Amino acid sequence: MSAARPSASAAALRRRRAATAGFHLGAGALAVLWLLPIALVLVTSLRSFDDIAAHGLGSWPRSFTLDNFRQAWVDGGQQRALINSLIVTIPCVLVTLALAAMAAFALSRYELPLRRSLLLLMLGGNLLPPQILLIPVSKLSELMGVYDTLPALIGVQIGFGVGFYVFVLHGFMRAIPTEIQQAAVIDGAGPWQIFLRIILPLTRPALAALSALSFTWIFNDLLWAITVLRSDTKMPITAALIGLQGQYVSMWNVIAAGSVIAAAPTVAVFLRFQRHFVAGLNLGAVK
Repeated sequence: MSAARPSASAAALRRRRAATAGFHLGAGALAVLWLLPIALVLVTSLRSFDDIAAHGLGSWPRSFTLDNFRQAWVDGGQQRALINSLIVTIPCVLVTLALAAMAAFALSRYELPLRRSLLLLMLGGNLLPPQILLIPVSKLSELMGVYDTLPALIGVQIGFGVGFYVFVLHGFMRAIPTEIQQAAVIDGAGPWQIFLRIILPLTRPALAALSALSFTWIFNDLLWAITVLRSDTKMPITAALIGLQGQYVSMWNVIAAGSVIAAAPTVAVFLRFQRHFVAGLNLGAVK
């Protein structure tokens, strides 16, 4: 009996080690498969056109150049498009989260009439397929005289994003103990002081996570950009990338360089807010 128990435990330990090794091998293989296309785009963006034309897109690179980024940045209009994207994205993120935070604070901390109906209405608006709203949004922007302007795109992004952010922030703010707010009221704090000095600091992980997600969604959006914009000089980076593909049809190195330029801001934002993003997801999972 005493000899059988150590052998059984040793066998269980070997099985656990084999399972752990198999998991790491499988996860490593999936990571390599996921990173291969990204590595191919990065390498292609640095290769010369003559190298790709002579040896093929999948061949081992024989020459490197940064002129592809200059062509995409200057000749392809990526510089102007990136500025347009930042002009749209930064105000949208700030205004949307500010409005959503104020609305979530009111709906989660005070007994307002029909507050549940308002939350369901905001959530239901985000469940509608955006394709059925393309023509109404385009016609409405024309009637308002803002068609083919960046403020029109900013208004659309804010209008379609605020409902989802209110729903998410409502869950975070509702989980904050009411005793904290009651203690602040006893000390003479008003609603704005409670919101700015107590609630907002406690919801910082959620705001950081939503900031990263919001920046990524708005910056990478293409559908609403081609719906309310027409002029090439006002297109954001995603629409300009499509134009770059039409301008440099067979020059895959320039197209790859434009793709790297378009992806760089969102990658930088995610890396900057990665710690807060993971903390926000973990906090939401616990709640």
